[in-house]
Amino acid sequence: MREAASEVREGEVFCLSLPLDYPGSNKLHPSHFPPEFQPIIRNEKPARNLPLGKFFPGKTDVVNDERVLLCSQYSTQWDGLFHMGSLFDADGDGVAEPVFYNGFRAGEHVTGPLEFLADGTERETGQPIGATRLGIENMAASGVQGRGVLVNLHTHYGRAFEAVGYDELMTVLEADNVSVEPGDMLCFYTGFADMILEMAREPDAEALHGACTALDGRDDRLLQWITERGVAVLIADNYAVERLPARESDTPCANLPLHEHCLFKLGIHLGELWHLGELARWLRDHGRSRFLLTAPPLRLPGAARSPVTPVATV
Repeated sequence: MREAASEVREGEVFCLSLPLDYPGSNKLHPSHFPPEFQPIIRNEKPARNLPLGKFFPGKTDVVNDERVLLCSQYSTQWDGLFHMGSLFDADGDGVAEPVFYNGFRAGEHVTGPLEFLADGTERETGQPIGATRLGIENMAASGVQGRGVLVNLHTHYGRAFEAVGYDELMTVLEADNVSVEPGDMLCFYTGFADMILEMAREPDAEALHGACTALDGRDDRLLQWITERGVAVLIADNYAVERLPARESDTPCANLPLHEHCLFKLGIHLGELWHLGELARWLRDHGRSRFLLTAPPLRLPGAARSPVTPVATV
């Protein structure tokens, strides 16, 4: 933490969150919807510009209050460790079962209304949605503050639709003199979130799905580098950090190989749809790549993901 704090030299602050009603609509992901606001009802009246004098004669207060239906993964977010697990034969009996980081189990540690059986059938469990292990609240309680390191892929690739593997990443790190050390919070700026902002809540799904760089999750050397480098988290301004869809494989494999590697195998959280453009341009103009990053998720017990409003201080 002392090393992270030493990166604060100018005292300038950057908000790294998109407005939480971006991208807009559900065109980029059919099951992800923008926030829905409703006023709190007080004495059968909506608490929107509500004079309290209606209930307390002589009082001059005017109150606003609301409730929000919020998808935890709609905009700038953290992926929790049970967001993505794997079918894995943890018992050694030849039958793969749903397992999450550190061996925690579906149905025992992560609960929901359905159990998906190995034969392809389902059964109702009567259990509520929740988690006794790996919930995002554990990440929140840890503080989530450290040294951020930004890799500016946009400078080298623009908005070209490219998958960045180990060789490409090493070339960028060397060209920009970027050093990544154990414990760093590693950020990738691709320009994707800039495009989202330019579309002003009317996202062009076709254009976005064919634009900007993302990490090649099928590159084994890249995954090994992530393991050996010992970074604390991986963050990007795009939808999944890794390229979707991933390259096809001839053998059964994860659809999201980088998610499997980081969340399931290593316990590395992923940050997605971060607003990195302003920070990236400032760092480049000042010949820097490091900064103090503060980014706790909501302390929401049992949640698999969380909105986040990160702050970079330089």
